[in-house]
Amino acid sequence: MCGICGVTGLRHATPIVFEGLRRLEYRGYDSAGIATLVDGKISRRRAAGKLDNLGLLLEEKPLAGTTGIGHTRWATHGAPTTSNAHPHGTDRVAIVHNGIIENFETLRHELEAEGVVFETETDSETIARLIDLYLSQGHTPKESVLKSLKRLEGAYAIAVIFAEHDGLMIGACHSAPLAVGYGDDEMFLGSDSLALAPLTRRITYMQDGDCVVITPAGAQFMTFDGEPVEREEKIAALTSGAIGKDGYQHFMEKELHEHPLVIGQTLQRMIDPATRQVVLPELPCNLAEVPRAVMTACGSAFYAAMVGRFWLESVARLPVDIDIASELRYRDPPLTKGSLGLLISQSGETADTLAALRTLRQNSAHILSVLNVEHSTMARESDAVLGTAAGPEISVASTKAFTAQLTVLACLTIAVARSRGMLDAAGEEELVTALLDLPSRAADALAQADAIRSMARIIADASNVLYLGRGSMFPVAMEGALKLKEISYIHAEAYAAGEMKHGPISLIDNTVPIVASAPFTPLFDKTLSNLQEAKARGGRLLVFTDTKGAERVSAIAEQMVVLPHVHDFTAPVVQTIPVQMLAYEVAVLRGTDVDQPRNLAKSVTVE
Repeated sequence: MCGICGVTGLRHATPIVFEGLRRLEYRGYDSAGIATLVDGKISRRRAAGKLDNLGLLLEEKPLAGTTGIGHTRWATHGAPTTSNAHPHGTDRVAIVHNGIIENFETLRHELEAEGVVFETETDSETIARLIDLYLSQGHTPKESVLKSLKRLEGAYAIAVIFAEHDGLMIGACHSAPLAVGYGDDEMFLGSDSLALAPLTRRITYMQDGDCVVITPAGAQFMTFDGEPVEREEKIAALTSGAIGKDGYQHFMEKELHEHPLVIGQTLQRMIDPATRQVVLPELPCNLAEVPRAVMTACGSAFYAAMVGRFWLESVARLPVDIDIASELRYRDPPLTKGSLGLLISQSGETADTLAALRTLRQNSAHILSVLNVEHSTMARESDAVLGTAAGPEISVASTKAFTAQLTVLACLTIAVARSRGMLDAAGEEELVTALLDLPSRAADALAQADAIRSMARIIADASNVLYLGRGSMFPVAMEGALKLKEISYIHAEAYAAGEMKHGPISLIDNTVPIVASAPFTPLFDKTLSNLQEAKARGGRLLVFTDTKGAERVSAIAEQMVVLPHVHDFTAPVVQTIPVQMLAYEVAVLRGTDVDQPRNLAKSVTVE
């Protein structure tokens, strides 16, 4: 959500900041802006809508200066208008802000009582006005920022520049990510290393409660009390070429085709090819002694957790509780001391999942996180991290990160089952062999693009779509329905297939496509029976099955996609790929913004 990019140095700032914002588009936004210092004065350009609108404005009214900050805004307080777009500021100061200031109304009333006049509906303007007030009282820029930070409540990352202080930029963060980049006689600030990838690989990831004073010569880190602190400089693995489309029409299309590679890279991290055993990093607890696990996540990651629960309970016989992260801490469930808190997030910055992590920590749980960004806030606060090796995922709709999460959870399940005595050497070898077969089976699924495209033509004109699955296929159905809603804007709902006759069957007629995930697993016959019930009521059945189930499915399906038959254990991974592809093909037919669907953000860093 939202994106920050800043630079101070010798080069023209605007093109550097604009390109940084372009690389942050994946986070989701609805307005954008840049502010620079021109002859010591703050000058801003802001536009509602896509970055292209800001680009046109900059062509019409160029913005000079070598110190600048930019922002892509995802609206929270106030409509997505030009006036509410960042940067916000006064004649003395300009700021950009990610997050939410929870006490902004109190601060706003206080400032208005001092005669301050606000121009926007945003909580972010409060930060600029507060800093400006302290500047007007004679405090230095650093003093004004530090005094303001002590007044702010909520989650935030900010970048600030000041009139008559060319070459100075101050950043700060609390429960929101911010990274400092090092160049030659220039310095950078960004929401993440991806924004800075073409500029530098030398990165410092700021910690909660950090403030940084940046000049072209370097960075000074301190606490909100102004006490100096040391922060490690790291070499980022990400390269500037990592986010090109490589000839694909959309990032989502490219990332769909990276499923085999990502699954393979993740398996390489977790399986010893010589012994064909799962090898995990040092974990925070003895898996054999864990009384139960508590899994939590948001969005697609929650559906990955649902599959993980199915595996952990059925294979490892480990009791698992599962909660949507935004509900867990408010539900305040009783937690068994010594439980394993298992959290899943692509970004490692998801606000609700991070809050759930802290709730589990307060209840003496061991914290293990499955993350794609291993320098994230969640990584720092976890006892151990299992990395997904998915690389940068630019499309807002998650694809390859999801199958990478499933791959990690499958490996973890094997390790837990082995430690608990539920899987002998032969059983482990059988499941590991099935996992090692996944990259080639994922490629086989991608090869069904023509059949999936044919299905998409049926769905593209629909108003409502039902997705069905049983057992581990139910979360796959939920993932398919979510993807369709996210990028095609068609209403879709997923149901456990056995629940159809308990209400949803009343929705079925010949205008409602029914997408079913029905591989030949032990629940195939049950699923087929449910599909026959839908067929009898005029339902248009679009079925993803496999070579063993195809003959029986063909008798009732209007269309089907035949995937390779795989081990029951790995079937959810293979079945996920075509339901994601189906959503993509429908969105293309409908002409929606596939990579940046309306109202959505990639990394949800606010509650």
